[in-house]
Amino acid sequence: MDNNLDADLGRIPHQTMADIVETRLLEYLKKKSFKPGDALPTELDLAEALGVSRNVLREALSRLRMLGMVETRKKRGMVLARPDILGPLERVLDPLIIDQRTLRDIFELRLTLEVGLADLLYLRKTDKDVEELEAIAKDQKNLGGVTFRINNEIAFHGKIYQMTGNDTLKRFQTMLLPIFGYLVALEKVPRMGQVSHLDLVELLKHGTKEEFRQGMLNHLQHHFDKLA
Repeated sequence: MDNNLDADLGRIPHQTMADIVETRLLEYLKKKSFKPGDALPTELDLAEALGVSRNVLREALSRLRMLGMVETRKKRGMVLARPDILGPLERVLDPLIIDQRTLRDIFELRLTLEVGLADLLYLRKTDKDVEELEAIAKDQKNLGGVTFRINNEIAFHGKIYQMTGNDTLKRFQTMLLPIFGYLVALEKVPRMGQVSHLDLVELLKHGTKEEFRQGMLNHLQHHFDKLA
């Protein structure tokens, strides 16, 4: 057999019937502009339209249920659900079962998000929020160990995410806490950014969002340096 034959022809992707049915169902939902709460056709109707057994159809539907896209309601049958886009991530974001490359990628994502929060912060921050953030920052002077430092970092940056008023960002930040704590605990010598938490609070009080964005970048710069 010609060793180059596979490369010339290209392998046909292996797909089970359930794979194909899952793809067809997603295409159908998009084509018909289904919205959350809309009722889906019955299993029998779907199986007949696709020309597959109900067992194959159920396997494909179970995948959509795992993604939070389909749910069954009393008296209505299957409906399109509002998908929980972060649910699957929450189940696997554990530093003890994630490889180092993925840990680094997730940490980089967190750093990038925090540098880019300025616009939402300046749109929605309140005086009360800034006062609470300042209280957390002032508590930093009591840093006495890794555990306290991690808790203080989490409290401060968690408050910043909360101040954005974006529920998805807040939930995502909560998901990242184990990753953050794990990586900070690995630091043999604690390092602090050139811009402190109190400096960031002062920028929120009196600076522009561009100045805050630069301040946050400087605050996190030692993390970027370590990645480099």
